Parts: sequence; structure tokens; C-alpha cells
Amino acid sequence: MAVEIQYVVVRKGEEKMTFASKKEADAYDKMLDMAEVFSEWLTTSPLALDEQQGEALGLYLAENKDALQHILRTGKMPEEPNAEEAESAEGDSKLRAV
Repeated sequence: MAVEIQYVVVRKGEEKMTFASKKEADAYDKMLDMAEVFSEWLTTSPLALDEQQGEALGLYLAENKDALQHILRTGKMPEEPNAEEAESAEGDSKLRAV
């Protein structure tokens, strides 16, 4: 019998994601915190967004924070990684949706 340790990120009583390492779980939790802040910030904008749209946009911004920082810093779109690097990054991920 094998023993497997899993780290589960729970928000408002709902399991969001399960990870193999504490570091990955903490990073995901931090990203969700950032998404929540983005969503709250978007509610103060003059855009007509319903709650679900604001949450989706907040999550998108948090998930793409590196690209967002690059755009804010340089005023240019970041270069897209080539297909080989993207496949490698996907294969390295040790998370699964719950």
C-alpha cells in the first residue's frame, strides 16, 4: 500500500485544486487571492460587468500576471513561447482538477 500526500486548495468550503507539493498549492492559493483582488478592483471600474464576468476576468488577469506585468512594464505584447516549450511546460505540471 502506497502513501500519497496531497495538498488541496479549498475556497469558501469548495475544493478548487489538488497538488502534489505544498509549494504548488501555495502558489495556486496566492493566484486565487490575486484574482479576488482583481475582481474587487474591477467592480469599481465604469465597465458594466456582472459578478461572474468580473470573477472570470479577475482570474484571467491573475493567471496571466507575468504577461500583464510585461505589458505594463514595456508597453508591448510578450513573445509567445514556441510550441516545444509550451508542451514541455504542460508536461511538467503535477496538478489535477478536482
